[in-house]
Amino acid sequence: MPEGFHDVAWLARTRSEGDIAAWLERLPYARHIGVSATPDAAGDGLIFHLEPREHNVGNILLPALHGGVLAAFMETAGTLDLMLSAREPRLPRIVDFSIDYLRTARVVPTHARCQLLREGRRLANVQVTAWQESEDQPVATARLHLVLGALEPNDA
Repeated sequence: MPEGFHDVAWLARTRSEGDIAAWLERLPYARHIGVSATPDAAGDGLIFHLEPREHNVGNILLPALHGGVLAAFMETAGTLDLMLSAREPRLPRIVDFSIDYLRTARVVPTHARCQLLREGRRLANVQVTAWQESEDQPVATARLHLVLGALEPNDA
């Protein structure tokens, strides 16, 4: 994780406030590809958004998003969602990431919803679904397995 995420007081404060924007501000790649998050109007979670940007295009003939950009978006969403929804402030590290590309992801606004499937003492499993026009027609699904690290005041 980038610097600042090891500041226990900052992480606990931004987590209690639900300030995902402060976390995204410290992730240069997420800023570069255009990741943002808003509260889900239909529930208690977040909806992550990927802006359509020219440098995110992988296939200029269709045009379509680069698969790596879509994967990075979903990995970022899953990790940050876990950090927000975990029982206590923790810094997860990805053990395994698996993505299924279901249909062409056009260069239009893309959204993702995360679901924490399991949070144990040491490991967590998160599922991420990404869609564009309709949530009923996902462009990709992903699964993340993460190791949960405890935050210690001397980590700073």
